[in-house]
Amino acid sequence: MEKLTFYAVSAPEKLDRIGAYLAERLSRDVVRHRYGYVVIAMEALDQLLMACHSQSIKPFVESFLHMVAKLLESREPDLQVLGTNSFVKFANIEEDTPSYHRRYDFFVSQFSAMCHSTHEDPETRTRIRVAGIKGLQGVVRKTVNDELQAIIWEPQHMDKLIPSMLFNMQDADDLDRAGHPSTPSGSGQDGDENPAALAENCFRELLGRAAYGNMKNAVLPVLVHLDNHHLWDPNEFAVSCFRIIMFSIQAQHSHHVIQQVLTHLDGNNKSTPRVRAGIVQVLLETVAIAAKGSVGPTVLEVFNTLLKHLRMSVDMELGDGSRRNSNSSVSSVRGRESDERIVQNAIIQTIGFFGGNLPDYQRAEVMMFIMGKVPVYGTPCHTLDTGTKRIQTMLLSSLIMVTSGFKSKSMSAALPPPFLDPLFSISLMEDSELRQLVLEILHNIIDRHDNRAKLRGIRIIPNVAALKIKREKISKQDVAFMKKHGQQLYRHVYLGCKEEDNVHKNFELLFTTLAILTIELANEEVVIDLIRLSIALQEMALNNEENMPMSIRCGIMALVAAYLNFLSQMIPNPLFCQHVSKVIELRNLDALYLLPDHIFRDKCPLPESLDKDDRQLYFQTADLAECLAGPGYNVERLSIPYIPQVTDEDRLTRRKSFVDTVSLQVDIMSSITYEKIKKRRCDGLADTTGLEEQEREKRRQVMEKFQKAPFEEIAAHCESKANMLHDRLAQIFELTIRPPPSPSGVVSISAGHTQHPSVPVYEMKFPDLCVY
Repeated sequence: MEKLTFYAVSAPEKLDRIGAYLAERLSRDVVRHRYGYVVIAMEALDQLLMACHSQSIKPFVESFLHMVAKLLESREPDLQVLGTNSFVKFANIEEDTPSYHRRYDFFVSQFSAMCHSTHEDPETRTRIRVAGIKGLQGVVRKTVNDELQAIIWEPQHMDKLIPSMLFNMQDADDLDRAGHPSTPSGSGQDGDENPAALAENCFRELLGRAAYGNMKNAVLPVLVHLDNHHLWDPNEFAVSCFRIIMFSIQAQHSHHVIQQVLTHLDGNNKSTPRVRAGIVQVLLETVAIAAKGSVGPTVLEVFNTLLKHLRMSVDMELGDGSRRNSNSSVSSVRGRESDERIVQNAIIQTIGFFGGNLPDYQRAEVMMFIMGKVPVYGTPCHTLDTGTKRIQTMLLSSLIMVTSGFKSKSMSAALPPPFLDPLFSISLMEDSELRQLVLEILHNIIDRHDNRAKLRGIRIIPNVAALKIKREKISKQDVAFMKKHGQQLYRHVYLGCKEEDNVHKNFELLFTTLAILTIELANEEVVIDLIRLSIALQEMALNNEENMPMSIRCGIMALVAAYLNFLSQMIPNPLFCQHVSKVIELRNLDALYLLPDHIFRDKCPLPESLDKDDRQLYFQTADLAECLAGPGYNVERLSIPYIPQVTDEDRLTRRKSFVDTVSLQVDIMSSITYEKIKKRRCDGLADTTGLEEQEREKRRQVMEKFQKAPFEEIAAHCESKANMLHDRLAQIFELTIRPPPSPSGVVSISAGHTQHPSVPVYEMKFPDLCVY
């Protein structure tokens, strides 16, 4: 061997003839089963290959690979292993120049077949599989860095390489589940002889070398393999595969994998719920790993696809529910419904987890995107179909997860009108669960110092200072936000309190809302507004103009007591604190049903009526104003009753307009009507001077009112005038749309209905403007 090696190195031009001779001898010995000579010839080829690195080695390599192929084709395991080991040695040699004509198609096919060996003897089967995996690893190392061998990434090769590795990794997973601990494969082999560990290493190495353009061909066979072997339910192996993928690829390619899984989810939209849930959970794993890195342009696409599948899942569930009377059994329908719930929960969890791990600027976009998908209709919730309510509930639940931990420096950035308006529209729905979700979303956004846990539960807090509440001075941006949107916030708290389906949790969340507003956004002006709101809630419960149940009325009273007790300890005013404490003390003696610690218990006795005349049991505006009199607080505004703004939402949701229940004393133009103007014109301007003085006085009153009156009063007044205008327009349209009477002799029939009876033309009455 030494002489042969010296001769080959000295005369490299003879290498091709040496290789051809050895190949001929080896072929003959293989056919004659003279395996001892086969081993000698193969060893000679190996040593010559390792020793010679000249340009003339190319023809010799062809002979060498031809002989390796001969060994792999044989049915003898020993020869297959021998050929594989030689190929692995060759794969580790770095050639000086790339090969233009060499192909590895046969080796990919043959090594893949060895990876799936089903030999009877377990030890022999393991040897062949290990050899196959090592051979594939050799092919990968030999080809991925060679630009001329990019063909290895094409689907026909990846569709053999990837499943071969997964098959061995999966086989170990099955052994684990069967109860064979120790090494990953469940056998006592070391890493080099363990098919599962070896396959995983080869899989990682392949993915680590994948460029951007090759990601699809590398990931798609994984998805197909999981489909073919029904590995989405249960999906432990699928999850572990994608964890390996996400940790092996380059970080900037993460979004490509997410895209592939999303596309696969779309392709399985008709699959069983558990398969879809398995795919979604795999998506959750990939997102969890990629969220901190580069998720690229797929952020909104992830949410769009997930929301689409959420809607489809709800439709499928409700569709099955409506087919209960069909041939399928009730138990199977219920089973599918619960399976669909698993899909929905997995989707919500993925949305929430992904959104919660995004940077704040992207999270704000996602919040807007999800809110844009929430169906908001102009009708009460009880008129919506069940599917819409389910979708609303689920999307709001995912918004809670996305907004959890969200910290925005300014409220105007966190709660822009396109987000705030639809959120508040949902808070008007007559469904207590939806209103609870809306309040929790608000808490996530407004509570920037994590004080909610300290405020949990509606109660009379004896010592607020002991809670060690964190707060900062309100910023100018937040002051501007409250000036612009404060009335909107107060209004929805006010409306939310009087809903008849409110339960204990609703009042708890309303209390927390008021408390967080106080901590995060309250300056002196906001404090006055919150006190006015509290007094208005108390008056609403006392007057009971909307016939609320006694439990709701007492709940509102308890909410006001809990909040004013909290507020009195948050502002440095001992007199205010004393007044609130005195009322609570008297309630403890005579009216426990007006306190949160008692009314929200199951068996708290309710009174038949609330006695308005027992003034000591209620918070009095005059007393509160007297306590707050002094620098900082504009107590004159306390005497102005709080009137919630009336918006289009009230009409859309068919709520009773507050303008109908509140009498406004100032009517700007009430005396100037069309009839009066017409009469004055007919009188011939007899008293022009007096009329001008009256008009001047009225204009002065109008200007004074708009300069000095509270904003709420002006808004309510303008709303009433707008309503009056709309009513007049409606009357006019009703008159004009109704067809005129037909002239005599013509009776028209339209859509099966006879029109108004005909009259002679000379008796028809036309408006003055129509007559010439």
